[in-house]
Amino acid sequence: MVDAVEAADPNCVFCQIVARTAPAYIVYEDEEALAFLDIFPFTRGHLLVIPKHHVPRLTDLPESEHAAYLRALAKVCRRAERLSSDYNIALNQGAKAGQIVFHLHFHVIPRYGEGNPFHSRPRDRLPEAEARALVAALSAP
Repeated sequence: MVDAVEAADPNCVFCQIVARTAPAYIVYEDEEALAFLDIFPFTRGHLLVIPKHHVPRLTDLPESEHAAYLRALAKVCRRAERLSSDYNIALNQGAKAGQIVFHLHFHVIPRYGEGNPFHSRPRDRLPEAEARALVAALSAP
């Protein structure tokens, strides 16, 4: 575990999203966490929930912040339920487990009865019009 919270990593795209220097379709924000649409979603409404400060892994998040982060994740899940009552919550830790961005993040992936969305296949980029519609549906408290 890291003793002190890491400063923002200027090379981390999620830190850039927090700093508003990289674009994102944000659907939730509080003092500690941010949630936004995955731009290469597995399914419609695929969300990412991150702590606002840079920590690479769940085990790096100070225990004093676990409750606030879990509360944010639960709030985002309630918003995802506007799209589907069924969803996956996923956490990839390390490159061999599929982690691509090394800033802690949970995936909230609404499910609509499709087959396994996790098969290795190219994922389409989220269209702007769909992103705007999802932000409108998911942003309101």
